[in-house]
Amino acid sequence: MLMLLAAVIVLLASAVMWNAFVHPAPPSAGAAPTPAESVVSSPAPAPLGAPASPSTAGPGPAAAGGPAVVPQGAGGPSYIVLLARSEIRRRIRASAGLTYLNDILAASSDSALHRWDGRTSSPVRVWLAGAPVANFQPAFLDGVRAAFQRWQEAGVPVRFDLDADSASAEVRFHWRIQFEGERAGETDLQWDDEGRLTDGTITLATFDPKGQPLGPDEVRVLAMHEIGHLLGLDHSPDQGDLMYAQPKVRDLSPRDIATVLLLYDLAPGTLRVGG
Repeated sequence: MLMLLAAVIVLLASAVMWNAFVHPAPPSAGAAPTPAESVVSSPAPAPLGAPASPSTAGPGPAAAGGPAVVPQGAGGPSYIVLLARSEIRRRIRASAGLTYLNDILAASSDSALHRWDGRTSSPVRVWLAGAPVANFQPAFLDGVRAAFQRWQEAGVPVRFDLDADSASAEVRFHWRIQFEGERAGETDLQWDDEGRLTDGTITLATFDPKGQPLGPDEVRVLAMHEIGHLLGLDHSPDQGDLMYAQPKVRDLSPRDIATVLLLYDLAPGTLRVGG
């Protein structure tokens, strides 16, 4: 009898243990999942042609240690552009005494360098012709050609085609009897957003401000001054330079030459910090 009772107890205990092994109890609501139950779900791929959904995750390891990239136009000029402008300003300041480019910038309204760009292999087309005005002489045209030649001899990296017709010309010469005020010439220029010259008009008088008729050599000097403007120079504050507002000399000075050569060694365009 005792042996039968012991066998029943053993059988019941075995059944309880088997049930616990085969059907384990579910974890409690606050229990942390085991490593096998940690599942990372990835979003389904977007259909072809559909925009990807923006990510809300922070930058990954590569972005955290990489350089910051500023999109073009997001906040003004890039660091490289600002650095280049700073170097140009430094070179201009360092040339004080040898050139008057710093004075030109100080007097300008847009703090920009204006010049012809890339016009050695493709000459600037110039229309040069006479006009039926009082005291005009055919020798005036020779004086203008000599004035262009003098700037070329100075080493300016710009070439001019003086035989262009009026339809295709980028620069045109006009003649008039006299100007009002203390001048005998005028130059009007146009440039693009990058400071590159695109068009120009030079007007020369055949009489000086006092009403005296000009001769061919005086027109040569006058034309040489106006061609300096055509190249991108403004007035010098020094009477020893041909680019003085009312020229007192009859040829280019060393400062005239050094100034134009420095101008053409620098990139055109604005030098403003935030422009």
